[in-house]
Amino acid sequence: MNDLLELSIVMPCLDEAETIAICIEKALSYLKNNQIVGEVLVADNGSKDGSIEIAQKMGARVVNITSKGYGSALLGGIEAAYGEYIIMGDADDSYDFINLNPFVEKLRCGYDLVMGNRFKGGIRPGAMPKLHRYLGNPVLSFIGKLFFNSPCGDFHCGLRGFNKRSIERLNLRTTGMEFASEMVVKATLYGLRITEVPTVLSPDGRSRPPHLRSWRDGWRHLRFLLLYSPRWLFLYPGLLLILAGTISTLILLNGSKVHSLLYSATALVIGFQIVTFAVFTKTYAIIEGLMPQDPKLKKILRFFNLETGLICAAVLLLLGVIGSIYAFKIWQGALFGYLDPANVMKVVIPSVTCLALGVQLFFSSFFLSVLNLKLK
Repeated sequence: MNDLLELSIVMPCLDEAETIAICIEKALSYLKNNQIVGEVLVADNGSKDGSIEIAQKMGARVVNITSKGYGSALLGGIEAAYGEYIIMGDADDSYDFINLNPFVEKLRCGYDLVMGNRFKGGIRPGAMPKLHRYLGNPVLSFIGKLFFNSPCGDFHCGLRGFNKRSIERLNLRTTGMEFASEMVVKATLYGLRITEVPTVLSPDGRSRPPHLRSWRDGWRHLRFLLLYSPRWLFLYPGLLLILAGTISTLILLNGSKVHSLLYSATALVIGFQIVTFAVFTKTYAIIEGLMPQDPKLKKILRFFNLETGLICAAVLLLLGVIGSIYAFKIWQGALFGYLDPANVMKVVIPSVTCLALGVQLFFSSFFLSVLNLKLK
């Protein structure tokens, strides 16, 4: 019997006694009016206000999710759902469960993820705080589009539809509000078919404050986006530091400002370390199944193996040793007495920089090789 269900409408619930009944009523009416074989499933996350009893009385199937969090409730609801397709939506009556045809039509056309877009559909007065409407959602959605080239313009819309099997293959893991971002990011990274439909957001029907905490949950979304983008978190800042440090070092070697030379060399060393973080993070994420395989990274690792890294490290160390010996000879020529810092530091700083880079590259090559064993 379960194989006959086309659609499951899943609602995460935590103390939604004021609105759960109207949401279920609308969802059941939608299924009946459109002759869709489906179910309404309430993923309850520990309600104490009678929400469970109301949901059961209204004809919904209730599953109890003991692990706390918005993401936990939805993960449990998705796992328990019987439908080929799932439409998830908040149980606060802010989304219209009567008008789900745009989602179902796109799912039937073969899309894996159909996102609602509140900015295209309309946000009614009082439905979204100004902080979320003009700062939080637009900024986080822009970052998501920039980091991952996602087609979604509203990363955090609570109403979305998806193919159950496609989403289950993503191995979603987050348990909090950032679950909304994880679904979009991973669907994009894994090349799922994604589209959007306009969605209207109405003021919710609850008298109590929402569970969402603006700054805390906003940071959790931003943190997730950064952690899932080693390019923007590590690679680009690191390359920028390397470029700036290299250029400024070459310029300052022809001048007399040795103190500035020390800063530029430090920027070069730090930039190199950050770039290695990018490679380590991406490799580890692929190993753990957090991200899909990256053909570009495979090519880099195929070329930059342990032996290549050790050879480059040896060259840097040799340059550092030669420069250090040269600086020592200069000091020896002055009978180990006073030296002009403006001249000798132009030799010492680049030499020490080469030594530092050589040591970092030596051990980083071994560490990457260890990671690469499992990746292969």
